[in-house]
Amino acid sequence: MNEAVWGKVKNALETAVGKDLYRNWIAPLEFAGIDAGDAVFHVPTPFFGDWVSRNYGEMIRARIQAEGQPVSRVRFVVPPHGNAAPRPAPRPAASAAPAAGTDDSDLPGAPLDPRFTFDRFVVGKPNELAHAAAKRVAEGAEVTFNPLFLYGGVGLGKTHLMHAIAHELARRDDGLKVVYLSAEQFMYRFVQALRDRQMMDFKQLFRSVDVLMVDDVQFIAGKESTQEEFFHTFNALVDQNKQIIISADRAPNEIKDMEDRISSRLQCGLVVDLHPTDYELRLGILQQKVEQQRRQYPDLVIADGVLEFLAHRISTNVRVLEGALMRLFAFATLVGKEITHELTQDCLADILRASDRKITIEEIQRRVSEHYRIRLSDLIGPRRLRAVARPRQVAMYLSKQLTSRSLPEIGRRFGGRDHTTIMHGVKKIEELMSQDSQLTDDIEMLRRALEA
Repeated sequence: MNEAVWGKVKNALETAVGKDLYRNWIAPLEFAGIDAGDAVFHVPTPFFGDWVSRNYGEMIRARIQAEGQPVSRVRFVVPPHGNAAPRPAPRPAASAAPAAGTDDSDLPGAPLDPRFTFDRFVVGKPNELAHAAAKRVAEGAEVTFNPLFLYGGVGLGKTHLMHAIAHELARRDDGLKVVYLSAEQFMYRFVQALRDRQMMDFKQLFRSVDVLMVDDVQFIAGKESTQEEFFHTFNALVDQNKQIIISADRAPNEIKDMEDRISSRLQCGLVVDLHPTDYELRLGILQQKVEQQRRQYPDLVIADGVLEFLAHRISTNVRVLEGALMRLFAFATLVGKEITHELTQDCLADILRASDRKITIEEIQRRVSEHYRIRLSDLIGPRRLRAVARPRQVAMYLSKQLTSRSLPEIGRRFGGRDHTTIMHGVKKIEELMSQDSQLTDDIEMLRRALEA
């Protein structure tokens, strides 16, 4: 790939992401060459590279392939001193006002993705509570829960909802001081303030906002000084009735190495789990993406059943699902073909193979026994104590939900039990889940761990 091709790719990316995001995140990239099938780009900082990789890496790779370049992935590296790519001029879509002594060009917030709005968020049963809570906060009126804590696995919509809240708050009141940033950025700002002896500026800056939004808060776990400052910032804002929205990959009490006092404060508001997507929600997301792409490629043709096939086969991660669809779009427009089942299977062979990982009954039994801290032999054996019987029923339920094994086969794996015993155990767990939120949380956590 040469600079001319990269120029074409950049033009396409600017159209796709918009001028502001392009200027902040794409324009500063310097194409450094092809290395063993990887397109390598120079970036100003490791954080910058991580951000672009997470948010635009797959899009960049797909656009490069659309120009006929056989690139397997993209990599972002910080070049040796003296050859660094120019640092982008930050221009967050929603950010706090600078504190005294702080340069206007160094605001603490991260840019917001214009695609992540409420009208582009597909609502289904797994995320309807999180969506409703986010909309309530975005209305700007006083709420009874503070903070709002959103948690769930990768690609379930946490970041989308946080960006959507910030967009809506800014739309309703452009004078509102809203800061969205990752926990990693918070730590970076904190360390920078310590190094430059500007802690008073840091404190004033973060404690003067109206709404603070921190993504991936699990990142600060185990980092004592950062946790200390985050705790005091959190308390200062809550005392002023300022809204806080937090996200993480797990519930507050499940974040390892997070201080108990922080975990406790994070649970004092509304804690909402974004459950793994179901088939209907995944299909809805794909249909929305197709409609968006048809505005740019009106001649795009997708055969009947292709979207349904993808929604069934790629079930664990929405980002992987969307990335697979983008690859299909890029390939189909490049070769000028209809997106058929055959083309889909050829183009997405690697993704479909990865999605074919089968969860076994033995794996479920091991995970459940570890979670409930009981011996595997007791889980499978004849003991009927409640401390063993309930976890056994959970394992039976998950075996029915996550494997294609028949009830008699599941019964044989549980010490030769009859299929009616398995049926009873599954039904019992289904009944209890409607009454016991802790049991529901346990099962969802086990499901995510098994599907990861």
